[in-house]
Amino acid sequence: MNKVLFLLIFLCTQVVFSQEVTVLDFDTREPISNVAIYNYDRTKTALTDFDGKVDLKVFGVDERITFRHLSYQLGRTTKAQIQRHGDRFFLSMKAEELDEVVMSVSKWEQQKKDIPNKIAVINARDIAFTNPQTSADLLQSSGKVFVQKSQLGGGSPMIRGFATNRLLLSVDGVRMNNAIFRGGNLQNVISIDPYTIQNTEVIFGPGSVIYGSDAIGGVMNFYTKKAEFSTSDSLSFSGGAKYRFASANSENTFHFDFNLGKRKWAFLTSASYNDFGDLKMGAHGPESYLRKNFVGSLNGTDVLLPNENPKKQTPTGYSQLNLMQKIAYTPNNTWEHKLGLHYSETSDYARYDRLIRPNKAGDGLRSAEWFYGPQKWFMGNLQMSKRGKGIFYDGLKITTAYQHFEESRNDRDFGDLLRYTTEEKVDALSANVDFENKKIGDLRLYYGGEYIFNKVGSTGEQVNIETKELVEGASRYPDGATWQTLAGYVNGEYRAKPNFTLLSGLRYSHVWINAVFDKTFYPFPFDDAMLDNGALTGSIGFSWFPKADLQITLNGSTGFRAPNLDDVGKIFDSEPGAVVVPNPDLEPEYAYNVELGVQKNFNDRVVLKSAAFYTYLVDALVRRDYKFNGEDAIMYNGELSSVQAIQNAAKAYVYGLEFGAEVFFGDKLSAVANLTLTEGIEEEDDGTESPGRHVAPTFGDLHFIYKGQKLTADLFLNYNGEISYGDLATSERSKTYIYAVDEEGNPFSPSWYTLNLRAQYAITNALKTSLGVENITDQRYRSYSSGIVAPGVSLVLGVDYRF
Repeated sequence: MNKVLFLLIFLCTQVVFSQEVTVLDFDTREPISNVAIYNYDRTKTALTDFDGKVDLKVFGVDERITFRHLSYQLGRTTKAQIQRHGDRFFLSMKAEELDEVVMSVSKWEQQKKDIPNKIAVINARDIAFTNPQTSADLLQSSGKVFVQKSQLGGGSPMIRGFATNRLLLSVDGVRMNNAIFRGGNLQNVISIDPYTIQNTEVIFGPGSVIYGSDAIGGVMNFYTKKAEFSTSDSLSFSGGAKYRFASANSENTFHFDFNLGKRKWAFLTSASYNDFGDLKMGAHGPESYLRKNFVGSLNGTDVLLPNENPKKQTPTGYSQLNLMQKIAYTPNNTWEHKLGLHYSETSDYARYDRLIRPNKAGDGLRSAEWFYGPQKWFMGNLQMSKRGKGIFYDGLKITTAYQHFEESRNDRDFGDLLRYTTEEKVDALSANVDFENKKIGDLRLYYGGEYIFNKVGSTGEQVNIETKELVEGASRYPDGATWQTLAGYVNGEYRAKPNFTLLSGLRYSHVWINAVFDKTFYPFPFDDAMLDNGALTGSIGFSWFPKADLQITLNGSTGFRAPNLDDVGKIFDSEPGAVVVPNPDLEPEYAYNVELGVQKNFNDRVVLKSAAFYTYLVDALVRRDYKFNGEDAIMYNGELSSVQAIQNAAKAYVYGLEFGAEVFFGDKLSAVANLTLTEGIEEEDDGTESPGRHVAPTFGDLHFIYKGQKLTADLFLNYNGEISYGDLATSERSKTYIYAVDEEGNPFSPSWYTLNLRAQYAITNALKTSLGVENITDQRYRSYSSGIVAPGVSLVLGVDYRF
């Protein structure tokens, strides 16, 4: 009887512990293939498959087993412990492991080591640990991208001396730049929810061969999380929730997501809500940065009120909602269909730099109100991809997308009863067909085509805040204007030798603008703008490993930006006493770029990286003095204003050096440093020169990182250099209200540093907590060209639960 009972228990035990086990990345929750599993004396072994699954039936229930992978820290456990954790085992990546696969250069997976362009990759692991407030802060946390902020609800990246509409944003391979992306600072990047990002790839330098117009200074490609299929016949369910608090602006952020998966269907739902209060600046820095007073209302009249807490920047707070829905369907092993729906909406938010402008007399503030209406963005993205042996391809992607953008501007001068409002809506349709061909020996070809259509709606109005009387006003853009482009490209990757890869590509783009001007409010000397421009761009470069531990890259490329509707048809106040008017006689601007990169690995303990670049921009689209119907000044919103317009009136030279270092003291402790130096000059047609407006100061960071099984910690220093008055762009010198004053009474941007600490602790495999202290020494500083003062000392708390 005892033998029978023992046999039954033994058989039941084997049944219980013979089920498959899945090995997953601790941070990303993605399966890990090729994990070697063995016992103490290595007499029993197993290996995970492509889906990270393995059967552990050869091991005993309480036998100590080891999980080993070259890229991950060693893991040890027993089958019994694994079962208690839902048949899943997690491994943490080693500190020195680098990402090797990128997609942004060709829209297909390529080895990063084969790419001659400099690319920064911010993966899910980095994002989860950094825990950024917005996607703009995510870019800034990389240490390689400079971010300007005019207000709390913003973030305008600068890369290699270029910004705004000379940089390209894309989400899941879909271009986000639209017909009204402006040359002034842009806030569109904050529409992307950082909690939905799987990884971000930043291309430095022109990316026009793949992305067309606007990709002059670089490309920022955000790839969001995918809906995950079940690996069994049963329904899989997973998800998580996050919370974040920051004391500097009383932030409260809530996020949740969940995934339902079958073998052929998968659904991912995500929602985030942010509530930000007014931002508090630091205690140590220029007194001129303090917010000593602000505009309030007393019995319906504008009054200047003292600020009880001058370090509190009133008003700067806002709220934001982000929603995402992903649906995936795979009918067979060849085809996959993916639908992505994204929606983002902010509340009204103040443009802080406009609210601190002094009036002409210098004894008060110019504006009583200046705020953006809700910034809204919707994208529906349908992608069909095929893997297999087609006649002309091995991979096919068909991507169609519809996007809708809404934004508005609202301003009222101090003591004025009239509030001026302009509202813009853009409908954007796009279609892309991309092919991958690996049939020609060592040559891989990537080729495809693109069509984009934008239609702009623009209205204006004036409202009397006392009587509520509403009248029609001038719009910012020609209402009903369209912008469209048609393009084709081919890009080739040729592995001439195992240690030498050559990349080259060509693209032809054609761009059309059709705008009809309304003369109700302004007597334009033209009726319409009909632009018809074509551009041929190309790139060629190589990646060479003369030694296994030494990489040299060289890349030459051209980029272009065709005038968009913001260049051709905009009318707005650029600064006090100046107004920008339309100019239909514009041509594309072209950039010519060369980049040399060197990377040296010293025994996998020290990795040094450097890149030198030079970019020459011709026919640059810049804002310059202009005549409107022969007049150099016109009345705008009740004020006589000098006339300016966007013109092909300059050349620009931008050059610089970028350095990076990684030092690994062991499996757990490492150091990472970045330093960027950029110089830029704009040259007028008459030969006069001035510093470039979007050339960031010298900036860098230094991190000391500890990564253990449960605790990850990062002590780091951020640094920005000074921009003296002599090196300040001409257009910036008039903005005395956002800069400090030097000994001669001239505005300049001082240098600054912050000391910061962040840590994350895994209480269990499912529950993580994070703690951060930003700007520990409570510095008061403004990043170059920013209107808002950066946060003072801030306590950041976070909780992340995954199931």
